[in-house]
Amino acid sequence: MSRFLSSRFADIEPYTPGEQPQDMQYVKLNTNENPYPPAPGVIRLINEAQTSRLNLYSDPTVEPLIQELARFYKLRPGQIFAGNGSDEVLAFAFLAFCDRERKVCFPEISYGFYKVFARLFNLDDARAIPLKADFSIDPEDYVNCGRNVVIANPNAPTGLSLSVQQIERIVKTNPGYVVIVDEAYVDFGGKSCLELIEKYDNLLIVRTFSKSRSLAGARLGFAMGAEGLIEDLNRMKFSFNPYNINRLTMLAGVEAVKDRTYFEDCLKKIIKTREESALHLMEMGFEVLPSKANFLFARHPALKGEAYYRALKQRGVLVRHFAQPESIANFVRITIGTPEQMEILLQKTREILHQEG
Repeated sequence: MSRFLSSRFADIEPYTPGEQPQDMQYVKLNTNENPYPPAPGVIRLINEAQTSRLNLYSDPTVEPLIQELARFYKLRPGQIFAGNGSDEVLAFAFLAFCDRERKVCFPEISYGFYKVFARLFNLDDARAIPLKADFSIDPEDYVNCGRNVVIANPNAPTGLSLSVQQIERIVKTNPGYVVIVDEAYVDFGGKSCLELIEKYDNLLIVRTFSKSRSLAGARLGFAMGAEGLIEDLNRMKFSFNPYNINRLTMLAGVEAVKDRTYFEDCLKKIIKTREESALHLMEMGFEVLPSKANFLFARHPALKGEAYYRALKQRGVLVRHFAQPESIANFVRITIGTPEQMEILLQKTREILHQEG
């Protein structure tokens, strides 16, 4: 770092993205991307007529996308906010709702950006709450907690999910605080809290186009909640970056939402592959947590997590390993790819186990 960096950030630990290596062609199962391409309408959209308009600013209201999302989720446009990926939406939410008076809590093992945002926005008294022994979130830890709450549901990297009733209890018992439910993976089998939006003005649901809608490279996310919360997020956006969603991304998002059939078909394929892959791994002796996401969290008694990750990488397969905290160091997170990609993973895993044996 330079000598000019503010002392506020001298000890910050930035979020570490998943590897994007360029040294060889990998079977890439490490960053929870959708293995299938975007909807056909998205691909047709990116043409000369649209790219020739990139000299013009994008629509700061993102109205076409907001309207399409409102139709899809049966909400009012004023209940939806769009951002440059769900990371930006989450950052705006931390900025808008969390301070020294309204403190924040989140699971100790969850999406790594929660801790980074807490540190970035000087929320030094943020509380990271441990998971239960089975790696699940205990909703009672958040009931009447007197803080803003951020929960990924399904959680990452475990894939475990809370019920709508459990989330509602957290929302209901913290009426003076915002409960942010990060539903990045909910389309893969979790239960959305969308039905609670009309009932509670302190619930904010955050979603992404990166996973279930195959637009990770486009950077598009959105939030759904009471009009007041959405107005607050827009206040943050227009104080920071009014043109936060580029012209092509907005149009791609519209087309992705329109094609419900393609969206649902991709989900069915990924869920089927996930369940089959989990079964095969368990047959090889792995412990696999029951995932409702587009990934599996698994460990094997004969393999250390880092050793398994490195052995797969040497064989051209990327998965994600987390060295910290120690309680999950022997797990790897495996993104669900196509059936062909998962078969390669399984073949390489059998080789590794045979070599270890």
